[in-house]
Amino acid sequence: MANQAAIDRYIIDRVRARRIELDISQEHLSFLVGKSEGYIAQFESYKRGKHFSTRMLNELAKALQCSPKDFMPEMPF
Repeated sequence: MANQAAIDRYIIDRVRARRIELDISQEHLSFLVGKSEGYIAQFESYKRGKHFSTRMLNELAKALQCSPKDFMPEMPF
């Protein structure tokens, strides 16, 4: 379970870092992936316990102009 939390946090941190690198707000990224306002904020909060699906990671990668692989660690946890 601890490893699952670690991988979730890693992915969240990578999505956030790419979003910030492109100077995109959480609200705008929500719009780009076709979700309600605040959608990204829910996932970027560790406390909420929500996780990105592989389909959503793919949509985020499109919106953030990168590969879904960019959100994953090189080695397993």
